[in-house]
Amino acid sequence: MDNLFEDLIKEKGGRIFANKEVLRPTYIPENLPHRNEQIKNLADILSAALRGETPSNIMIYGKTGTGKTATVKYVSKELEAMGQKMGSKCSMVYINSEVFDTQYRVFAYLARIFNKHVPMIGWPTDMVYSEFKAGVDAENWCVIVILDEVDKLVSKGDNALYNLSRINSELKNARLSLIGISNDLTFTELLDQRVRSSLGEEEIIFPPYNAAQLQDILSERAEKAFNESVLEDSVIPLCAAFAAQEHGDARRALDLLRVSGEIAERSGSEKVKEEHVRLASERIEANRIEEVVKTLPLQSKIVLNSIILLSKERNKKRFSSGEVYNMYRRSCNFLGMEPLTQRRVTDLVSELDILGLINAVIVSKGRYGRTKEIALSVPISSVQPVLLEDYKLKALANIKVKAQMTL
Repeated sequence: MDNLFEDLIKEKGGRIFANKEVLRPTYIPENLPHRNEQIKNLADILSAALRGETPSNIMIYGKTGTGKTATVKYVSKELEAMGQKMGSKCSMVYINSEVFDTQYRVFAYLARIFNKHVPMIGWPTDMVYSEFKAGVDAENWCVIVILDEVDKLVSKGDNALYNLSRINSELKNARLSLIGISNDLTFTELLDQRVRSSLGEEEIIFPPYNAAQLQDILSERAEKAFNESVLEDSVIPLCAAFAAQEHGDARRALDLLRVSGEIAERSGSEKVKEEHVRLASERIEANRIEEVVKTLPLQSKIVLNSIILLSKERNKKRFSSGEVYNMYRRSCNFLGMEPLTQRRVTDLVSELDILGLINAVIVSKGRYGRTKEIALSVPISSVQPVLLEDYKLKALANIKVKAQMTL
């Protein structure tokens, strides 16, 4: 019996794609279109490391798919290459804070990077920190720690940032700087004032891409990703237009182009056509809600879950901002967390509205003024299970309708 995959490889392999990996978010291109300003700003700040100085700490903000991580990795590669050329020791350490999301895990990982044998669990945190510090200070170099999704780390406490932002006063040989990357422009409001003042010395903002810029990005990637003449002329503009509607998300544009090619390949088509793009958009949209909800900051998840609780508790679909805030406060109390101010929660509601998870409109009440009415824009069945995957929110699954009234 022939192998299951033999015919599939013969029939479809290599017809559409030349190198599909070029369309993956993890691919770092040699050229980053429309990010020259951000690259220059980042390089200007980090060039201090090549002069034997300590670069300022940097906070990088921007929505998902605006090129933050790709830019930082690109500049990091260039900095390390120049450091080797000049004989200046520069080390860039990348940490995904979704994976290393506690102070212990961050310090244990860093300690291992600098040749210290530290277990990922079991030691006192201060001992792990001391080992990391000793490893870093073993040589006269400049270490730049990149904390991607740094808001995920902060959601579990800011002690790691506090220690890292002040470690230079304890080092004798090495120097250390931080680069924090976040798609939450407001997460620093949750930080202790001492951490905030020492962390955010420099800020770089990554604006969303427009449709024309996304076309440039896709065109450059497509040259390497696809075989010659397999893309119809309308494919790249359509992918860019769909992604531009999603706040200029280059990651979504690349996913659309890749999935369009995969659909064309599986269907036996010799070209990627507009119909394949539309099918890809429908398929990706089905997973979009889950992905967006998973990446929300903790406080935003609690606000969204509060709206779901209200929808289950009361026989109506729209709620005032006051009702949402009261349920949010009761949820925080149930979880043993300190609630944010009503003004801050109003900002989070606006962000959820922008993401398309809820619909928030200003309604006039005549002489009683105006109020914001809030309703879910997505099915509860597709949102709440994702929210409750967060271990910090699992306790909310035990809230029943009657219990909600007595929170």
